[in-house]
Amino acid sequence: MSDSVVDKIQRHPKYLELQSKRNGIGVTLTILMMIVYYGFIALVAFNKPFLAQPIGAGVTSIGIPIGMGVIIFTIAITGYYVNRANGEFDRLTQEILKDAAK
Repeated sequence: MSDSVVDKIQRHPKYLELQSKRNGIGVTLTILMMIVYYGFIALVAFNKPFLAQPIGAGVTSIGIPIGMGVIIFTIAITGYYVNRANGEFDRLTQEILKDAAK
């Protein structure tokens, strides 16, 4: 791409909107993931007896579903981001490219 097209895209209001939304959701999801992951690791480090409590009369401890919850949370926020990127972000990108090609 030529420098004039790149400059035109970078000054485009929809590009600035895309950049703002993408950065905002990226930071938000990163913070959420860090809270969940480091919260779980802190629980492992500082409260092992809590995680070792058995669920009911079985041998499964409470740490297993909490650990699975961390994994499921990771999959869920990844799916959310992919859905948003494939929908709203791709639509904005196509509009920007269409306008820049004029």
